[in-house]
Amino acid sequence: MSRIAQVIVLATYADEIMEPLTRDDDSRSWRGHFQPLNLFVGGWVIEFNRVEPRTGLLKHLESLPWPNPGQVQVLIHDEEDDCFGLWMIHDGRLVEVPLPRTGRFHSPAPPSQVYAPSPGYLWRTDDGSTVPAEFSTERQDPRPAW
Repeated sequence: MSRIAQVIVLATYADEIMEPLTRDDDSRSWRGHFQPLNLFVGGWVIEFNRVEPRTGLLKHLESLPWPNPGQVQVLIHDEEDDCFGLWMIHDGRLVEVPLPRTGRFHSPAPPSQVYAPSPGYLWRTDDGSTVPAEFSTERQDPRPAW
């Protein structure tokens, strides 16, 4: 399935760290480059218009020598999400921080690894919407989508 996703990185004093990511680099597992945002705190954005070119992005970001790792925030919004998800560095890894009144729901895993892994869908749980029966909050595909 083709989906559009936007990723925003917020990090203080990280211009030097993020600068190489503002250029394309075919050696990375993910494709594209970040655009700087005109923010005091330091922010960059990238948009993916297909699922495939984004795998490995979070691993790449968590491997960088951040000057203040505890202040790094990664916001991700997939086309089907109700809101941005939040990832922060905990114990050296970028992990999703649960947001109140939301849940990440997964459809069944794809039948083969020919299909790119899906991150699931971040949906509001307080608006009365019904989640389709085949979706669950347990991770259905063990491969990282990001």
